Amino acid sequence: MNTHPMKLVTVICEALARDHLTRLLAAVGAHGYTLFAVEGEGSQGRRPGDIAEFSNIQVEVVVQPAIAELLLTRLQAEFFPRFAMIAYASDIQVLRPGKF
Repeated sequence: MNTHPMKLVTVICEALARDHLTRLLAAVGAHGYTLFAVEGEGSQGRRPGDIAEFSNIQVEVVVQPAIAELLLTRLQAEFFPRFAMIAYASDIQVLRPGKF
């Protein structure tokens, strides 16, 4: 098995940020993403998923390390002041690097 190092960037944020976030992903060079509705509780309080406009989403994107760094830098500068959001990167190994 031949694996290749990549980064998995995970963003959990209010659904209101969805369009802004997906545009940013394209702008930094991400080739795709996975997005789903989530609910939970944290520093911003409880975020139930029963009202779409006030729910949270989770976005996961697999990218090269340089793109992950750029994405996290832009999220911190442009999105953190405007949206309830957390973001983190994990080291992963992929089998088909050309997909990302």
